[in-house]
Amino acid sequence: MGGWAAAPWRLGGCSGRGGLRGAARRWGSSRPGAGDQAATLSDLLQSSVEAEEPGAAAARRERRCPREGTVLLFPGQGSQFVGMCRGLQQFPGVRDMYRLAEKVLGYDLLSLCLEGPRDALDRTQHCQPAVFVASLAAVEKLNHLQPEVVERCVAAAGYSVGEFAALVFAGALGFAEALYAVKVRAEAMQRASEVVPSGMLSVVGRREANYKFACLEARKHCESLGIENPVCTVSNYLFPDSRVIAGHLQALEFLQENARKYYFKRTKMLPVSGAFHTRLMEPAVEPLAEVLKSIEIQKPLLCVYSNVDGKKYMHSKHIQKLLVKQVVSPVLWEQTMHSVYERKQGTEFPYTYEVGPGNQLGAILKQCNLKAWKQYKHVDALEDEEAAET
Repeated sequence: MGGWAAAPWRLGGCSGRGGLRGAARRWGSSRPGAGDQAATLSDLLQSSVEAEEPGAAAARRERRCPREGTVLLFPGQGSQFVGMCRGLQQFPGVRDMYRLAEKVLGYDLLSLCLEGPRDALDRTQHCQPAVFVASLAAVEKLNHLQPEVVERCVAAAGYSVGEFAALVFAGALGFAEALYAVKVRAEAMQRASEVVPSGMLSVVGRREANYKFACLEARKHCESLGIENPVCTVSNYLFPDSRVIAGHLQALEFLQENARKYYFKRTKMLPVSGAFHTRLMEPAVEPLAEVLKSIEIQKPLLCVYSNVDGKKYMHSKHIQKLLVKQVVSPVLWEQTMHSVYERKQGTEFPYTYEVGPGNQLGAILKQCNLKAWKQYKHVDALEDEEAAET
C-alpha cells in the first residue's frame, strides 16, 4: 500500500472513512476565535460524512502473518508532559489534526500541550484529549519516517484512554467522533472524581502479597470511620507483583501505613484526581454510553485488545459495550500483554512501537515479557527524537 491517505484503516478520518488530511480539509484550516464554542457532535457528523474509499474493503480483508507484523501500543493518562508534541508539528497532517481538535474541544489543545500550565494539562478533562491526539500525531511521525512499520501493523492496544486512539488507528472509530467521546468521558470522569475524596495508589508487592485481602481490610477501616459502602480495589494490573489500587483516600492512606503487613515493597500515590476504573466512576458511565450510541463504530481492520478482558474486539457492538464498561472496570494490562504476545515456542516476536508521550508501556512490557521488549521502540513527541530503527 502506498502512503497513509491510500489506506483509510490507518487513521480513519472523521467517520472511519477517508484519511485525516481529507477530514481536516473538509473542516477548513482557519483557527476559530477565542469566543467560539466547542462543536456539537451533530455538527461534527454533518461535516464529516463522505463515501468510503474504494480501497477500504480490500484493506479490511487483508490479513498478515503475525511474524511479519508490528504492534502499536498507545499510552494513557499520566504520560502527558508540558512540551509534548513540539517535535511533531513538522510532520504532515499534525497541524491539521490539532486544528480539528480545537474545533471539537473548544480550546487550543496544542498551546496547552506546548506551554501548559502543568496544572491545567494534568486535569483529567484536558490530559485525556491531550494524550489521545498526541499519540495519533506520533503515528503520523512514524508513518513519515518508517511507513512500512505502519503498513505491517497487525495488532494494537491502548492503556485506558489510549484504547480510543488504538481504535481510531484501526479504523473502528473516526478521529473527530472519538475525540468528542474522549472529551465527554474526560469531563464526566473529572466531575465524578470531585464527588468523593479518592485516588490511586501504585503498589509493588512481594510474592506473598494478597491484594484482595489488603483491600478488604482497608474497606473495613473506612467503615470504622463511618464511611458507607467504601471503595478500595485493584484498578490496574500492570505486571507481575505490580498493581494500582484505587478507592477512598482513607483506604489508600491505611494501606500505606500498613504496607509491611501486606507485603508491599513500595507504595506511591499517583497524581490523579480520582479512583478511576472503579465504581466511583459510575456517574461517568451514562454520558459516555449516550455519545457512543450516536457514533458510527466499525469492526477494526486489525486486532485491537480490550482493557476489560484482555481479548480482541470482535464487532462494533462489542466495542461500544466494553468502552463503557472500561470506565468502572480494572485495566487488565498485564493480561492484555500476554494475549498480544502469546505465540508458539520458537516464533520470533514482532517489533513493538509505543506511540505517544512517555515510555511507561515499554517499561511495563519489559516486566511482562522480556523477549518481546527486546524488539521494543518508542516513537516520542520530542523534537530531538531520531527515527526508530528496525
